[in-house]
Amino acid sequence: MRWMCGLLTALVVCALCGGAAGCGAGDAHERGTTVSASPVGTLLDETDEEGRLYREVDRKGAPEVAIEIQPDSADGWDVRLTVRDFRFSPAGTRAVPVAGRGIAQVYVDGRTVARLRVAEYHLAGHLVPRGTHHITARLYADDGTVWAVHGRPVESTADITASGSGAIPGPESRTPAAEAAASTASPAAG
Repeated sequence: MRWMCGLLTALVVCALCGGAAGCGAGDAHERGTTVSASPVGTLLDETDEEGRLYREVDRKGAPEVAIEIQPDSADGWDVRLTVRDFRFSPAGTRAVPVAGRGIAQVYVDGRTVARLRVAEYHLAGHLVPRGTHHITARLYADDGTVWAVHGRPVESTADITASGSGAIPGPESRTPAAEAAASTASPAAG
């Protein structure tokens, strides 16, 4: 009978600790000691070309991306993303949306060519045949939803032109944030 009391006591302690641990996670978040893994934003009915839902977030604090593309010395292009209010998630991250975290996908003329967990990528020349092409970087949450603001995906597009005699990049970016930054930037002192 004594072992039953011990077992019952252990069950009560486990229940209290388990309950406190479950409730304590929220308390820890309120103290700012952990990152909230709770869903953020609002899922919209809108989807991207691959059928992934848009995750709408407020403009204030929303992730942003700008894309810059330069021809490299070989047959290809160097793609550099500049992000704001966004962190790339490492491989193996749980498929739970966390504010301002995830991956970027790179598209050439609407076709996915890469999923990025870093801000730099080498775009092989054979993926960009002769002519003008639209290169887009779009941000996704870890659960595969598209970060969106005002019903539009968080993305940036640059145009490049590939030719037989060499490649010439087009405008660096067509995002409103990048255009605003360019218009407010002061010239370098020389």
